[in-house]
Order: sequence, then C-alpha cells, then structure tokens
Amino acid sequence: MIAVASIPAAHPYVAAVIATGDDILLLDDPRPLEATTPGQWWPPRLLEPDYLRAHIDDIDVVHLHFGFDAATPDRLADVVSVLRESSTPLVLTVHDLHNPHFAELDMHRSQLDVLVPAAAAVITLTDRAAREIERLWGRSAMVIPHPHVAPLDVIAARDTTAHERAVVAVHAKSLRANLDPEAVMATVVAAASARDAVVRLDIDDDVFDHTSHWYAPERGEQLLAFRDHPDVDVRVHRRFSDAELWQYLSEIDVSVLPYRFGTHSGWMEACRDLGVVPVVPDIGHFADQFPCPTFVFGPGLFDPASLDAAVGEALRTEPTGPDFADYRRHQQSAVAAEHAALYRALSAPVASGRADGAVLV
Repeated sequence: MIAVASIPAAHPYVAAVIATGDDILLLDDPRPLEATTPGQWWPPRLLEPDYLRAHIDDIDVVHLHFGFDAATPDRLADVVSVLRESSTPLVLTVHDLHNPHFAELDMHRSQLDVLVPAAAAVITLTDRAAREIERLWGRSAMVIPHPHVAPLDVIAARDTTAHERAVVAVHAKSLRANLDPEAVMATVVAAASARDAVVRLDIDDDVFDHTSHWYAPERGEQLLAFRDHPDVDVRVHRRFSDAELWQYLSEIDVSVLPYRFGTHSGWMEACRDLGVVPVVPDIGHFADQFPCPTFVFGPGLFDPASLDAAVGEALRTEPTGPDFADYRRHQQSAVAAEHAALYRALSAPVASGRADGAVLV
C-alpha cells in the first residue's frame, strides 16, 4: 500500500485525480491546531517541518497542490530537507505560475524556486505551462490535463435546450486580486446588446460585508450601477454551493473571465462541463486548456475590440455535446491512472533508496 499525503487531500481536484484502490491510500488532511470550520485543511500541518518529521514514517509520497501561500521560502526549504533526509519523494503539481490571489509575483516565484528543483516529479496542466517551467527552472514537467469539475451525473443530465435570449455572464465572485470585472462590463454589455443577448452579473455578498476579508464596497457599487441597464441582470448573493453553481451554469451560455493575471482555471472546466462557452484573456495559459475565444487583457492592458469579437465568437460556438460526460469519464480515469503509475514508480525506488542511500528529492 502506497500512502500518499496530498496537500490538500480534501479538495475536489484531488478527489478527481487520485483514485484510491488496492495499492493507493490517500491520507486524510491533518486538522490544523486553530481550525474553526469542519473539514478545514489550511494552513496545512504537513508544511510544518516538525510535524512532518514526526509523521514522515507513515508517508510514502508527498504531493503538493495548494496551500503554501503563507509558507516562506525558508520554511519550504526546511520541508524539503525533511523529505530529503527520509528519502520521501515530493510530487509538485504547478497549478499556478502566478498566484491569482496576489498581484505581486515575486513571493510565489520564490516559493517555486524552492519546490520545483526539489520535486522528484513535476506535473502541470498544459503544454505551454510545461514549456515555461522548462524555461524558468530547467525541469521537464508531465502534462496531465484538468479533469471534470461538475459531477459526471450532472454533466450527463444537463439541459441543452437553448435559452430564449442568449445569456452572457460575468461572475465577480469576491473580487479577488486577479479579477477586474469593472474594466470589461461596459464592453460586455455593448457586445451582448449588439447581438440580442442579455447580460448577467453576479457578485458575492461578502464584497458588501464589512466583517469580511473581501470587503470592497466601492468596487461593488461600481458594479451595482449596471442594474440601471435594461438588459443586465445584477444579482448579489452568498457564495454558491456546488449545487447552486451547477444551476447557475445551466442558466447562462457564455462566461467572460476578467482575469488580469493567472495561469489555469477550474472555472473554465466547470463551464465546459455544463455547456457554457468561456471567454478568456490571452495571458497565462488559460487558452491552452482547451480551445475557446480569447481577448487581449492583462496588467494595465485591455483591448475592447478583441473582447467584443470574442463575445461574438462565443455566441456562435457550439457547446460541448451530450456525449461529453463519457469523454470526461474516460479522461478522469486516464488522469487517475497516470497519477497512480507515478506514485508506484516513485515509491518503488524509495525502499531501495533507503537501503543504498539514494536521495530522490
């Protein structure tokens, strides 16, 4: 049995890519000392060097996905030292080359400067990201695509009936650092109106909650002003549950993602699952996940004409067909098999490595 300590374990992406079975055991997330919510995995205790050292004998492979935002490069170097001392292989999936929660890039790159060279295996989601990893760190990364986000039964049961008027959506979420819906909304509204479509704008209510980390009432008020447009439906609500998200995606046709920076997007994959066409910026590696309309958008950069054209292209694009659930099922099986094969390959040399002094990480 190969004991995999995924950081985190309780995450939908991890559940999709790690299929536990006869020889793969996914360890539960250690509960943080100051956890306040059920199932809370952050901050991950496995990134505390002393805690990791005390439990390393129970672990065969460590697989790091998310959760190292607050870990300094020095702390990550200490974690790497613990893994090196015990010859425990580190697998790193590079989801983000620019963390979408922080405009400043240096800290995230400094963290990756420690992790990427130390990993026994590096995974990423797209070919373009793999090429960037090769350029930055001289490491060859396995490319394993992002699996489905919506449950397979939801994908199979989705309603493909066309809406009376096409709906072009922008979801402002909680206005995290890389989101700039204010910049694109006027163009989205004009592009939709010119094509007899309507616009839906959603905002998480914590933007208006003064006790919330995401409190940004001035930005929120700019978006609420679009309520005055007859073809714009503005909705403020709590963050969607999974069921509410699937319902939301069933009610729209196009989703414009106003990301000023970033790398990959699970939101795009959820759109694809439910037959929504995403419109994405031409930065990062969003457009390499799968073909979709793009527009010119980035730090200090926006071309409204390109967004207008992209919205028009999206409204003409056929969404994924009714057999897409079968495709996602086979893809997820292949993705899980690749991860399992990697864990087996890395854990087999660990025993011999511990015997002959070889170091994997």
